[in-house]
This record gives sequence, structure tokens and C-alpha cells, in this order.
Amino acid sequence: MNKSILLASLLAAAALTACSKKEEAAPAPAPEVAAPAPAPEAASAAASAVADAASAVADAAASAASK
Repeated sequence: MNKSILLASLLAAAALTACSKKEEAAPAPAPEVAAPAPAPEAASAAASAVADAASAVADAAASAASK
């Protein structure tokens, strides 16, 4: 008799514990990210920037060498 009361109380405790759990709220959807620039345009812009920087370095080196 004592074992059946103990078993019944354990089952009741387990049932109450399972019912008291709250569900987590679903995470908010991530905001949309702006589309990156197309690769060919980005590559040509980077190549142009590198060419401009190389030209500036060459001019500075020529100016320093002539002094």
C-alpha cells in the first residue's frame, strides 16, 4: 500500500512538472540584408582603386628619387 501511494505521488509530481513548463517564444525573423553589389562591378571598382593607389605610389617614389 505504501509503495502504491509513493508511486502515485511520483506520477502526479511528474505530470504537474511537465504541465508547468512554458514554451519558449519563437525568435523574431531576421531582418532582410541589402543585396551585395554584383561581383563584376565590385571587382572593377577595386581594380580601379588599386590602379590609382599604385599610380600615387609611383609618383611619390619618382618625386622622392628626383630630390
